[in-house]
Amino acid sequence: MSISSFFEPVAEFLWQKKYSENSFFKQIHWFGEEFPDLKGIQIALVGLKEDRGIKKGESIARGATEIREKLYDLKRGMGAYRIADLGDLTPGKTLEETYDRIQKVGEFLMKQQILPIYIGGTHDLDYGQYLSYQKMKKLVSLLTVDSKLDLEESGPMADQHTQEIILHQPNFLFSYSHLAYQSFLVDPSLINVMEKLYFDHMRLGIVRKELKEIEPMIRNADLLSFDLCAIQSADAPGVVDAQPFGLTAQEACQICWFAGMNEKLSSMGIYSYEPYYDDAHNKTAKVAAVMIWYFIEGFYSRKDSLSFKSSDYIKYTVSLDTKPNTLVFYKSKKSGKWWMEIPHNETEKFDRVSTVPCSYSDYQTAQKGEIPERWINAQIKLL
Repeated sequence: MSISSFFEPVAEFLWQKKYSENSFFKQIHWFGEEFPDLKGIQIALVGLKEDRGIKKGESIARGATEIREKLYDLKRGMGAYRIADLGDLTPGKTLEETYDRIQKVGEFLMKQQILPIYIGGTHDLDYGQYLSYQKMKKLVSLLTVDSKLDLEESGPMADQHTQEIILHQPNFLFSYSHLAYQSFLVDPSLINVMEKLYFDHMRLGIVRKELKEIEPMIRNADLLSFDLCAIQSADAPGVVDAQPFGLTAQEACQICWFAGMNEKLSSMGIYSYEPYYDDAHNKTAKVAAVMIWYFIEGFYSRKDSLSFKSSDYIKYTVSLDTKPNTLVFYKSKKSGKWWMEIPHNETEKFDRVSTVPCSYSDYQTAQKGEIPERWINAQIKLL
């Protein structure tokens, strides 16, 4: 299968521009006159122009180009870059066809062990990102960063795409986690739905207070969907529903760094940028570009093999007076990160999630004779 027919080249003015030798642009392959050779590529940038997921999104089609303009000018990071910019995915005749194209492109890239980073477009396009995992025959975990819960039963797809993901059949969603929602934007009944489904969620205040403690939640994700409306309008005005409250640009970059370092995460999307609402310097495009830069830095800082029986990990067993009688933890010698074992029926379906990310504080809780809440939630999901 060739995916080149799905793409339009990067805007000519971007690759005609003069860049410094240590710029990001000079370190990557890009679709200009020819589609890039994907042999040996590890990360692929995929521009999205689709805007039919919201009522008004006239400037969304320009979003990926504006983000690229800021990204290309950044200095290269520390990693040995093997990155390609595939250009912009041509929208389908219908919104559903666009989802299908994202699905096919994602399937193709991930089969080649290439991690796609989707930039631009409306947030509902993460539905296509999610569908690209459908043929992998494994359960996946989705992490969304958004100021709202897009679980509406009607309206534009950007308001209901998360519900479409949750209800999709066949169901291959193991867990859903949501970070940085703002309570005054969310119907309390939707929070109740999240809790009944045992989905993890953290409102903005908790995320900001316990930024390090959200790392295990990020580390459990297979795919990340980031709506730029989660960032405060002072840092990212270029979103139609930007709020005065939200994550700072620095916090958004920290989340992307954590996500990049996650060895099991295999796709990422940054959505909802609308240049029309941005300031004169396209500040939001710069923020999105730096988020991508930090994600890539995290990717090239991955250390853990996730082979817990190897000498790379220290095993800790904690005895309890209640059931379970023992809890097993692993600490990476390389990264210092923690995981814990979750007992379950040995089935192929759940083999990959028997050891889940946790934090040092979970280990400390177990040492006090208490079962960590993260352990209980994971056990419930495996039932």
